[in-house]
Amino acid sequence: MNSTPPSMQHPITEDDIANFLANTPDFFERHAELLATVQLSSGHGNRAVSLQERQAGMLRDKIRGLESRVVEMIRHGQENGAIADKMQTWVLSLLMTPAAIDLPDTIAQELQTQFSIPQAAIKVWEVAAPFAECDFAVGVSDDARSFAASLSTPFCGPNAGLEAVNWLLEPAAAKSVALIALRTGAAPQAFGLLVLASPDAERFTSGMGTDFLQRIGELASAALSRLRSPADTTLG
Repeated sequence: MNSTPPSMQHPITEDDIANFLANTPDFFERHAELLATVQLSSGHGNRAVSLQERQAGMLRDKIRGLESRVVEMIRHGQENGAIADKMQTWVLSLLMTPAAIDLPDTIAQELQTQFSIPQAAIKVWEVAAPFAECDFAVGVSDDARSFAASLSTPFCGPNAGLEAVNWLLEPAAAKSVALIALRTGAAPQAFGLLVLASPDAERFTSGMGTDFLQRIGELASAALSRLRSPADTTLG
């Protein structure tokens, strides 16, 4: 016969104790005196505190963490609201541009103004005949067109000497660039390219999100579709 006590055959583990307390919520009601005698590390040094004090400290830490998250959420909400306001102002400027020929300059200049972008340039090809000799429609090589067609998402990164950077007023000052293809919907071929540039090498990086730039490209493409329509020959 095995004379080993049951407690030695199956010793009680910490998990057993934790499960017991979790499943016996009235334990400390029946043994309230234990709460005053249990001593724990304060969590902020070697000082010992009671269980109630430790719980209160943990609750305060949790509240501080939640407050920090709320402040961060408010800050992000304010930033998003400011961006939405700038986007609306930019779109309104496009809608209020009566002459189609002025749209490329309006798009570039208002992007610079609203979003504090130091330099911007735009080229459009396959435009209607009245716009074919405009500055924004000439000086684009086949390589540049092929590059634009290859962009399924905006390109962001350092100035690697791409042809499109030379469309800027000060190409040498561009340390980082964003290149956004202009196209009609999901069409594979692009009909233009928008260039944004900054002297800050960290302004446009390969690891940044491009969803916002994608929306910029879609809106600019929609506005510039007027240049491709023979019906809109408003030159000024």
